[in-house]
Amino acid sequence: MPAPLSLTPYVERFANPLLRHLAGVGWFVELEHVGRKSGTVRRNPLLAFRHGDTITLALTYGPEVQWLKNIRAAGRCRMHWRDKMLELGAPRDLTTAEGLTAMPAPIRFVFARTGACEDFVELPVLSERPFRPRS
Repeated sequence: MPAPLSLTPYVERFANPLLRHLAGVGWFVELEHVGRKSGTVRRNPLLAFRHGDTITLALTYGPEVQWLKNIRAAGRCRMHWRDKMLELGAPRDLTTAEGLTAMPAPIRFVFARTGACEDFVELPVLSERPFRPRS
């Protein structure tokens, strides 16, 4: 069962500013996308898992999150992945089984046992370059 969307305003206000500092460390990334209505560049800290030329994201708040709607509308986004900036293509929905298979063992164990996440997407890596922090 995904986390309730009603929590997102609190996560955005309190947790996201702290989690953004972890972008590039381990599984923590910062996803950059453009608002489909406002045109504003937005950044969300997430956990991401790379397998070759694809990135898998667990939709812990379900598939109705705004950042995913923005990426679907634009057909692309960017991601600060470790010491790289990745250009990513349109997301592809995965089945729960496919998504769990793409998770590292500790995450897969928690999701499989708790049912905390059943929705996953995969994004193709279109290109990558060294990451240069914003000034």
